Amino acid sequence: MKTFSPKPEDITREWFVVDAEDQILGRLATQIAHRLRGKHKPEFAPHVDNGDFIVVVNCEKIKVTGKKMEDKMYYRHTGFPGGLKEANLETMLEKKPEDVIRKAVQGMLPKNRLGRAIMKKLKIYVGTEHPHAAQNPQPLELKY
Repeated sequence: MKTFSPKPEDITREWFVVDAEDQILGRLATQIAHRLRGKHKPEFAPHVDNGDFIVVVNCEKIKVTGKKMEDKMYYRHTGFPGGLKEANLETMLEKKPEDVIRKAVQGMLPKNRLGRAIMKKLKIYVGTEHPHAAQNPQPLELKY
């Protein structure tokens, strides 16, 4: 029996909308990464991008357990000497709540061209409104 390798015409992508309100960050990110990668489909292949589009709304209303709001740090570097910038989760949720979910999901995907292509299918918005009504996204109920 030969190994099945999906071709571009075999791939069907669907649109899903996820409400992040009262969802725990890590559990939400794992399920989004699973759907984006296409691992829930029987025709999954690790070298092909055959996942679905995910629209996340209410990203500013996520939850975390323990003291992560104060203790979890995000780092970035400006490129200049002494340019290391840091912010905790609480500050990130106030300034850029989309980046919190984006960084959590991106850390669970491959670190190559395929991972960057998969990340383009993730759309994150503050509030309940999103501009993807024309794609008719289906609500996605997450397991946990």
